Amino acid sequence: MPESPAAPTASSTPVELSAEDAKLVVLARGARGRVGAVEGAAVRDQDGRTYAAASVSLPSLALTALQLAVASAAAAGATRLEAAVVVTEASTLDGAGHAAVRDLAADAPIHVAAPDGSVLGTVVE
Repeated sequence: MPESPAAPTASSTPVELSAEDAKLVVLARGARGRVGAVEGAAVRDQDGRTYAAASVSLPSLALTALQLAVASAAAAGATRLEAAVVVTEASTLDGAGHAAVRDLAADAPIHVAAPDGSVLGTVVE
């Protein structure tokens, strides 16, 4: 499990997403906005089902949005992820979210997007 954040790959041109991955950005932005969370995330599983979540910060529980989206997918029976998106004000992907995605997918792209939906980069490792 990575201890430090994984930086998205830099891109000098706008990142073009597939329609399915663009939908994940919309879902992640919606999850974040509904509760005013720091982060929103969405994942797509091997069957095309999507799961969206917002970050959770309680006295007894703290989860990144990506961790919760992955947990929701796993709890619903997903065994593999095709793609993930995290919408955040941070410029890098957090290590815990990265590790959660990698538990179900060694090579699924993880797109990091700003709150306005613009994609900052994609982590594929």
